[in-house]
Amino acid sequence: MEKKSIKEIVSTVLKALTLAMGVAVVVLSCLDMLEANTAVTLLGIGLACAGISMLEK
Repeated sequence: MEKKSIKEIVSTVLKALTLAMGVAVVVLSCLDMLEANTAVTLLGIGLACAGISMLEK
């Protein structure tokens, strides 16, 4: 098994978190279990993770 550097792992985690936040907002919104304020917060977290991931390169 190939060893990955910490930087690669962090980048992967940030990308996965970005995707997870987007999916969570869509699913919770479809189930009518999400308020607008919470949705904006979750999407903001996802966007911040995406930005950090892009800045690393």
